[in-house]
Amino acid sequence: MLLMDKTALLIIDIQGLLARTVYESHLIYANWQKLIKAAQLFKLPIILVEQNSNGLGRTIPELRGLLGDLPPIQKMTFNACLNEEFLHRLKETKREQLLVAGIEAHVCVYQTVSGLLKESSYQVHVASDAVSSRTAWNRDMALKRMRELGAVITTTKMALFEIMHTSEGELFRQFIKIVK
Repeated sequence: MLLMDKTALLIIDIQGLLARTVYESHLIYANWQKLIKAAQLFKLPIILVEQNSNGLGRTIPELRGLLGDLPPIQKMTFNACLNEEFLHRLKETKREQLLVAGIEAHVCVYQTVSGLLKESSYQVHVASDAVSSRTAWNRDMALKRMRELGAVITTTKMALFEIMHTSEGELFRQFIKIVK
């Protein structure tokens, strides 16, 4: 189970035209926004990475606006774990659980999740409805492979309700507005 004081949100390569061409983009966009808003409400650390932003463009404006001045980590490797700045920022969070969203599922998401599971003691949860690829086939195969490696495959709402864990209090009243 994801816990509020142990979880960080990792957003991988939600950039440029690629973000607009992924499978089920309308659903994926909505879930990216829910994850970011809930992470901010829960005060979860958010790590944002961008792959070759000169070639692929920057994080899409719809999310960039939500993320404010959060600096993205620039990378050229598909596996973010091969980037020293990423590893440093990850360590700074002092969190043990990572909730992952991004694109493309079969390239950077898969390779980063694989790297996290091989090289660390992190528990990795992948929001299956917040990762995608240009084709359903590639997304589905990536989710299968990540599960085989030990990642927990979840959904946006399932993960967020785990973190919330109760329907009591003002936090829940704010939270429910995000996930409806």
